Amino acid sequence: MKHLMKGLVASAALAGVLAVGQAAAEEPVRGGTLVTVLGSNVRNLNSAVQSGIVTGFPGAQLFASPLRYDEDWTPQPYLAETWEVSEDGLSVTLNLVQNAKFHDGTPITSEDVAFSVEVIKANHPFKSMFAPVESVETPDEHTAILKLSKPHPALMLAMSGQLMSILPKHIYGDVPIEEVKTHPRNNEGTVGSGPFKLVEYKSGEHVILERFDDFFIDGRPYLDRIVMRIITDPAARAIAYENGELHMGAFESLPRIINRLKGVDGLTVTPEGYGAIGPLDWLAMNTQKGPLADVRVRQAIAYAVDKNFIQNALMQGTAADSRTGIHPDSPFYNANVPTYDLDLDKANALLDEAGFPMQDGKRFDLTIDFGWPGVKPQVEYVKAALKKVGIEVEVRASADFPTWAKRMGEMDFDMSWDTVFNWGDPVIGVHRTYDSTNIGKGVWSNTQGYSNARVDELMAMAAVESDPEKRKELYAEFQEIIATELPVYHTNTLPYHTVYSDKVGNPPLGIWGTSTPIDMTYLKE
Repeated sequence: MKHLMKGLVASAALAGVLAVGQAAAEEPVRGGTLVTVLGSNVRNLNSAVQSGIVTGFPGAQLFASPLRYDEDWTPQPYLAETWEVSEDGLSVTLNLVQNAKFHDGTPITSEDVAFSVEVIKANHPFKSMFAPVESVETPDEHTAILKLSKPHPALMLAMSGQLMSILPKHIYGDVPIEEVKTHPRNNEGTVGSGPFKLVEYKSGEHVILERFDDFFIDGRPYLDRIVMRIITDPAARAIAYENGELHMGAFESLPRIINRLKGVDGLTVTPEGYGAIGPLDWLAMNTQKGPLADVRVRQAIAYAVDKNFIQNALMQGTAADSRTGIHPDSPFYNANVPTYDLDLDKANALLDEAGFPMQDGKRFDLTIDFGWPGVKPQVEYVKAALKKVGIEVEVRASADFPTWAKRMGEMDFDMSWDTVFNWGDPVIGVHRTYDSTNIGKGVWSNTQGYSNARVDELMAMAAVESDPEKRKELYAEFQEIIATELPVYHTNTLPYHTVYSDKVGNPPLGIWGTSTPIDMTYLKE
């Protein structure tokens, strides 16, 4: 018996039951220009070849994906009106809507789905997303069958949001697959499959989109146009929100800006909608180097670093607690793991036990790195906190982000303050940090040099387990181990917030934030 992932005709299902974010309390209004913002410059509008939240916002508007997700982590029809996973988990059949067109009027077919998978596999940095996909069969124009080498439940989330853009083969197929990343149509003259089409992209200034009248969901999108201003200065963004120049923005993360905007009449500031992005702050520790090779030292550091101070003083109450490498909003999160409340006596006892006695007020030296100025307060706090237990810390600032990334990738560090994303399923964004086969493979790999055979085994089993409850059990044990052995000390979520004015109806507050189509967002009259 085949396992049927239930899907309805996209236009009916999305009109009736899908509520990405809050349910609209009134009849949606058609028309208008939504003015929103990007916090950094866009390098590439094509999210099939470029990761990141800045690409994700325009990318999810320009390109459709097979599935979309509601706020309860439930897959919903999108470009695929129905889908089916075989009983052995080795085949996923997508049944495409039959009226879908690219922005140039060319019909979207299963050949485009097969081509898009090839492009993603060849160009996207998240190799685990589609690694088990060996081929895509196209028995007819509206059926695409993904054939897998092993069961791969993470594929369901990988087929949504910004992770699986459906590209036009007739446009991008004019260059070798490996060159699509630099294709001139990525940023100019872009032909997409999503609810909005590109009007203009000016680097460092704006991205302007307008509604695609032949979008395959009748009556969508509601908006006529989206103007995405590129404003890299958080203070300048705050002023623009306060003055009413911006209707909406996402991924605001500076505590002082978040709390400032919470006091502005007519604005809503909320942390809802980032579960699949899964942003986490943590203190990374090189487990292959010096004193940090001893788990007792890593635990002592955790006892000496006060998470409450970080969350309440440094993050000013805008961040949530985080105890493991899986984001607290994920259905796989396990909060019942070892924790490390501030306890200097325990820290000192563990350091003594590990063979690092206090001599003239000092035990040993470590360095701590950071890659961007915004986390310098955390780094300086760690230095002060560890001095209390005899660990002298030298703060190493990098000349720029690439310098820091190179140090991390080459494991040329003792400790580092880092921010890492889950990207939906743990297979995509979590395993990379703890997999012993991924040690030192560049920034945001297993740069901690962590190796535990049981952890590898648990991740391997969870990666192919189709039963959600069994997967949850496997990840629960996984989280207990890493919370005990501490290759990283998890301190808090990155406090991403969405800001929107009272004029915005049904803002995107689902699990992908603005890295999802906003065809149901509207401006109130």
